[in-house]
Amino acid sequence: MKIDNDNFIYQLRMKNEEALLYVIDEYGGLIKAVIRKTMPCLQMKQDECFNDVLLSLWEHIDSFHSESNSFKNWIAAISKYKSIDYMRKYKDEMDKAAYSGMETDQTAGYLTVERQMIEREISTRMEELLSVLKPQDREILLRIYADEEPVEQVSRELNMKKSAVYNRVSRAKKKLRALKGV
Repeated sequence: MKIDNDNFIYQLRMKNEEALLYVIDEYGGLIKAVIRKTMPCLQMKQDECFNDVLLSLWEHIDSFHSESNSFKNWIAAISKYKSIDYMRKYKDEMDKAAYSGMETDQTAGYLTVERQMIEREISTRMEELLSVLKPQDREILLRIYADEEPVEQVSRELNMKKSAVYNRVSRAKKKLRALKGV
């Protein structure tokens, strides 16, 4: 059976590897472009990220719903989220290396600059992703997850009930998951 635009989703769901090759041919350029744009400072990890995007697609194709999103947008979102995950993971590895003293005097300056670039990229990408949320929901998520403030403190300072804060977090996470598609 020839894989084409009309049947490749069905064939992916049937775990036909030819359908994955079709996706690489048709959408590989898009995936690579999103990865390069999202993580330009980690060129050595881009191929690995590309492979992880394909693996995620393979494992989660059942979560794609053509009624709510185009495949092109869905695969681009997966590519963006995977890229951000890679940057976070790489930054964590660099932080652990610095903490364990594996940096030499010669590499410390370079790694500090690289770490700052990655932190800036992560921050920019997270702002883009969170821009779909209402300002107050974005603030709550950032305070709880980025700043690691306790929910009690956030609710008190925003003059909200704890249950309202939890509800806003839940709805915001649900909205972000829906955009992510996985």
